[in-house]
Amino acid sequence: MFSFDLSSASGQTQKSYGITSPISLAGPKPGDITLTKALEESLKPYGVFESEEELQHRIVVLGKLNTLVKQWIIDTSLAKNMPESVANSVGGKIFTFGSYRLGVHTKGADIDTLLVAPRHIDRSDFFGTFYEILKNNEDVKELRAVENAFVPVIKLVFCNIEMDLLFARLALPEVPDDLSLLDESLLKNLDPKCVRSLNGCRVTDEILHLVPNIENFRLTLRAVKLWAKNRGIYSNVLGFLGGVSWAMLVARTCQLYPNAVAATLLQKFFLVFSKWDWPNPVLLKNITQPAEKLGLNFPVWDPRYNPADRYHLMPIITPAFPQQNSTFNVSMSTRSIMNEEFEIGLTITSDVLIGKSTWDALFQPPNFFSKYKYLISCCFLCLFVKLSICRTGLYNLNVHLRTDAIKVECSSVLFDYLPVLADNALWQFFSTDIKRKNFSCDSVSRQ
Repeated sequence: MFSFDLSSASGQTQKSYGITSPISLAGPKPGDITLTKALEESLKPYGVFESEEELQHRIVVLGKLNTLVKQWIIDTSLAKNMPESVANSVGGKIFTFGSYRLGVHTKGADIDTLLVAPRHIDRSDFFGTFYEILKNNEDVKELRAVENAFVPVIKLVFCNIEMDLLFARLALPEVPDDLSLLDESLLKNLDPKCVRSLNGCRVTDEILHLVPNIENFRLTLRAVKLWAKNRGIYSNVLGFLGGVSWAMLVARTCQLYPNAVAATLLQKFFLVFSKWDWPNPVLLKNITQPAEKLGLNFPVWDPRYNPADRYHLMPIITPAFPQQNSTFNVSMSTRSIMNEEFEIGLTITSDVLIGKSTWDALFQPPNFFSKYKYLISCCFLCLFVKLSICRTGLYNLNVHLRTDAIKVECSSVLFDYLPVLADNALWQFFSTDIKRKNFSCDSVSRQ
């Protein structure tokens, strides 16, 4: 369903979004609506839309998890000698955030969830008794607790749906079902980990409140996310942009063109950010200083007062207090790659609007091996590593490789932890000559 606001045409004042006036208040022409329908059809083969059956399954599973949480809070309250009548009324709730909350999740995508509990339930309960309940639940698989992470999380597969589950304890005696996490007074007297856990939900809800038309925003964001993934620039860990950053760029585009439909917004997205003067920040709303928030002294992104913020290359600032830069991993090389992709996207979408191309051209992946002349392969073998931590993943190594002619910057490396059982502690160094198709292995004794 595509809609737009005709109030400007009738002389009425239109609601303003963002920190600046819109670039254009023009509504869609019949051709724009036709192109938007074509865009939606072109996205379907890529699995970006779930069926109604799959969506209902997610709703049922979330309801099941919410029931599990409420019963755990009651049981924990009773174990802490709380009267039964009070324990049954303290509440607790599961909130969602990320792509599912934004309404742009794809087939098989995980769900980001947050368990919000009243003040007498603490994090040790969450990673203790609640973890044990999950461990003994037959619907739970691949359970893993990451208690010491920057944002502590329990990862699991629940009823065949992958989930990340965060925890936040509010300074409230009860957590009602109609609680809004946008209320900034909820942040009072919370520890930093709880604030960070709440931040995902607060940012997601703020984004939805700051766009003129949610349906147009969602369809545009689905297209941008698919484009970014197919072009290899969808990864916060690798120095590109993650889901929330792409969502904020699309939201800013919607603010600048509030009456446009998705086909127009997609072309304007590439137009705006191919011309953006980085490192000027992208803001969906003005930054609120901690001094303006009584009792809330959390640091916010502000290069005037925080010297480290001055070195951010592509700042995209979250709209919920305390505002932070969501793209601190971006490097000069990754920003350059993204700028190049914005230019390519602008060319393709402009051709689509005039009938010289189709939307499918936008989602074609690049030919990696023809685009880059050299490929550096790093293989790490760890000696005497415990099997419990041997797993494939992304690890932030901050590797810097130098030759006489070039300096290569790499913020992260994809590698495997490989368990090695060796009698004579050897360091294994593997080098791959991609050009010559040769593979060599050198072993040297550890000094």
